[in-house]
Amino acid sequence: MTLNNWKERHWATLVEGVRPATEAAYERGWRLRVQPWLGHRKLESLGVTDIDDAIAGWSGSASTRNDALAVLSRLLEGAARAGIIAANPVRLARRPRQEGAGEVRSRALTAAEVKVMLEFVPDGPHRDYLAALVYTGMRAGEASALRVGDVDLDHGVIHVRRTFSPAGGGRVQEQTPKSHKERSVPLPSSLRSVVIRRIEGLGRNDLVFTGPNGGRLNTSNVRRAVEWEGLRTQLDRPDFRIHDLRHTLATLLFDAGAAANDVQAILGHSSMQVTERYSRARSDAALRANGALNRLLDFPIHQD
Repeated sequence: MTLNNWKERHWATLVEGVRPATEAAYERGWRLRVQPWLGHRKLESLGVTDIDDAIAGWSGSASTRNDALAVLSRLLEGAARAGIIAANPVRLARRPRQEGAGEVRSRALTAAEVKVMLEFVPDGPHRDYLAALVYTGMRAGEASALRVGDVDLDHGVIHVRRTFSPAGGGRVQEQTPKSHKERSVPLPSSLRSVVIRRIEGLGRNDLVFTGPNGGRLNTSNVRRAVEWEGLRTQLDRPDFRIHDLRHTLATLLFDAGAAANDVQAILGHSSMQVTERYSRARSDAALRANGALNRLLDFPIHQD
């Protein structure tokens, strides 16, 4: 059986239950990289050297090639479980590494740059949203999907229970967070007043962060609204992305002395195994992070 044959047979099982964005990434990886290089090969003929050679020949960034490798691995893992091949050779392959992968810290803003960003963005819902991203480390889709009932003012934490993910055709789908696990993130005092103001008069199921007219926020409409290129110029960071605000929280917490395990628990960066390992020991991570953030980010979001 060729890899093409197995893909046709196994695809429905492979994508069952995955997010629409993940399925789209798998489809691109197969169509643009895996199929042209390896689709004609018989499953039992594929070895780790063949896969290493394919990875080296694929175009695109390390992230793009790893997406292609992920779909290949899932196909071959299924073939191994079905007894068609002895083992999945992708497990032994050399995975592409992103250039500058050790420079994630350099993408983060300093505390002074966070202040510059918030001062650049006009007072209103878009500044509130960006402040929430940098102060809590939530992903953009998680902050957009945050509901009033997720905010625990008594304990000073936010419970991340859902996210908005693209579903194609301009639609979004509400799903569990990327890790499929709920987590708690800090609600530091500087952000607390913003959240209180935003949820005033709302019901438990209403969204906390919305646009000026009550519409759903996403990275595209936020970038347009805040003149993102102008912000990049102001920060002297031509490649600054909204997602870098998550990196920012991580580095600020480390600079403030937060433990690495706490940072992992707050950001939800861990694999499922790591998340489970720390889920009980780090249940109060968000509470401890509040103190670190309050010491470091002690300037107001709104100017008097």
